This record gives sequence, C-alpha cells and structure tokens, in this order.
Amino acid sequence: MAAPRLIMKMKVAALRPEPGEVNVVEFRHPRRPVLPAFEPGSHVDIHLPDGKVRQYSLMNDPADLSKYVIGVKREDGGRGGSTWLHANLNVGDEVAVSTPRNHFKLNDEARSHLLLAGGIGITPMISMARALKAQGQAFVLHFFARSRAVAPLLSDLETEIAAGSLALHFDDDPTSTVNLADLLRDQPDGMHLYYCGPPGFMAWTRANSAHWNSDTVHFEAFQPDLDPDFVPAPFIMQLRSSGRELEVPADVSALTVLRAAGVPLLSSCENGVCGSCECGFVAGEPIHRDAVLTPGAKSDRFIPCVSRAKGRLVLDL
Repeated sequence: MAAPRLIMKMKVAALRPEPGEVNVVEFRHPRRPVLPAFEPGSHVDIHLPDGKVRQYSLMNDPADLSKYVIGVKREDGGRGGSTWLHANLNVGDEVAVSTPRNHFKLNDEARSHLLLAGGIGITPMISMARALKAQGQAFVLHFFARSRAVAPLLSDLETEIAAGSLALHFDDDPTSTVNLADLLRDQPDGMHLYYCGPPGFMAWTRANSAHWNSDTVHFEAFQPDLDPDFVPAPFIMQLRSSGRELEVPADVSALTVLRAAGVPLLSSCENGVCGSCECGFVAGEPIHRDAVLTPGAKSDRFIPCVSRAKGRLVLDL
C-alpha cells in the first residue's frame, strides 16, 4: 500500500504561458523556504476546489527546492483539471499540493540515457535532463512536436541543454524528422530508455522498443493504454490478513469494492496512472490495465482502480 502523502497549502508564485496551450505554474510555500526533496521524474497531486485530484510532473531542477514547477497543457476533451487550472488559476492563489512521488526514476546503474518526449511529455524529461547534465552523465534528449510554433519549453531546452545532447524533431520540418525504428533499432550496452508523451507516441515508442531489455525501458503515461475491446468479468478478491472474500461485479472497480468493505486504501487519479492505490497480491492471475507498474512489479503488485483478475486474486491486505 502506498504511504500517505503530506498535503501542503502552497502559493502560485508565477504563471508563464508556453506554446501549445501550456501554462508553466510555479508553486512556493509561504513558510517553508526548502520544500521536500524530489527525484527527476517525480510528480505531485494538485487538489482542485471541486475535490478532483490531478497529477502533474515536476519539471524544475531537483537541486532547487525553493519551488515546485509544473507544466499544464489545456485539454478540452480531458477530465476537467487542466481547463479549470487554465481558466481560474492566478498568481497569489492558494493550492493544495502533495509531496512528490516517483514511478519514473532514472536508473543509477545506466551507462547512458536515451530520453524521448512527445509534446507535453517533455515536462518530466526536462527535469531528468537537468539532473543528468548536473551529474555529468551521458544522455541525449529527443523532443518530438508538430511544429516549433506549438512546442512548449523550447527556450528552456535550447538555453540549458547542449546541442550534442538535444535533438528536436518537428512534423512540419522534413529536415528534422527521424525514424523511430532506426533510432531504437540497436540498444547500446548499458543504455536505458525513458519515454513520455500522448497515447499515439507511447504506442509508437513501445512497439519500436519491444526488442530492448524490459529492465532498461522506463515510461510515464498520462492515461492507461486500455484495450477498447476488453470486456470486464466478475472476479473474487480475498484479503490475505483475514481470509475475507469480496465479490467484484463486472461493472464495478476493485477499488470501489475495497472501499465499500472498509479497506483503508489510498487513491488519487483512479485512472491507473498515479499509483496511489497500489497494493500487493500473493496469488492469482491479475489483468493489469494500469500505466504505472513495471514488468517486474507486475509479478506481485496490483492497481485496483483499473486492473482486474481472472477468477480469484489474493491481495496482500
């Protein structure tokens, strides 16, 4: 079970518009000049006035703990968080922000790092690039966007990242495009891959990196890659500590059933991307539908807000 996260009342210290309908939001704490530390790839929960909770990657340098900085892309067809933040957030506003959490970590043993970002997926990557640069580690960041005109954070990237470590690819500029299959064809010894972006970009990268060692491939998704043809079926959850059995109907999530049974499980996005409701399992065959767990973690971890199981699943609860 995920550990509880401290919620801090923070102030909006600055707002900066960026191309591609992105607002960069800087949060500072009125009484804490040094914020809780975070690793590159981390995200925070933003608690909205209507009770919604949304996750945003931290994009500032992890060495600078005076602030937390996020990038919010307006998504009119999304779940409402980004449109509210774009329409209502002002400098000086108080916002409830969680302490950082990280499911998208840089690997300390990698000899080199290949970072691929599509569109707003640049936000966790720029934090990673800043940290790798400061540590003197070998990396290349490839940033894909439709055009320079809609690519967020270009000024930051071109100012801070050396030309040899940054490659920009725009759909409307044939001279800048690259074939992902060619880019990922060979895996240099000791190289780790990290990628983040919209669903199409994620699927494209996943397909072209399928031959890489799965332990060296890391990703962060903004939404789970759910099979539209998936038909949920009922299943049984058993709590290991008590032996209690809980029936999960086809049209109800495992998380909802656990809540109704009084199981104290945290949750946040309820969309399979934040990992807040993560728990363990000790027996059974889960149907993993989240965008959080690594291949290794799927052997004994479970995300009940979106994932299901075949038959009976014994949870480590």
